[in-house]
Amino acid sequence: MTLALVSEGAGYTVWLASLGIGVVVIVVVAVLLALILRTARQIDGAVSEIWTVGQRIANNTIHIPLLNHTNRVVDDILDRAGGIDGATAAIEEHALDCPG
Repeated sequence: MTLALVSEGAGYTVWLASLGIGVVVIVVVAVLLALILRTARQIDGAVSEIWTVGQRIANNTIHIPLLNHTNRVVDDILDRAGGIDGATAAIEEHALDCPG
């Protein structure tokens, strides 16, 4: 069995190249993670804004069903106002014809 011997200079060269490649990989991974973190923060900000606007819309639209009740009450008021108008007209007509 024969052993291949590597010179000391070649060993240092391989070791330094490996370290260099490792540093480059670490830097690339760090940059990519920083980009992911920045994008996640942007998404979180946008989602927070959407949530706030959605809550405002919900607060504005929660009262819409109450408008049906308001419409019924207004219809009742209109009916009664018509009755009051008719009674007032009858009183006025009677006052014009009444000698006393």
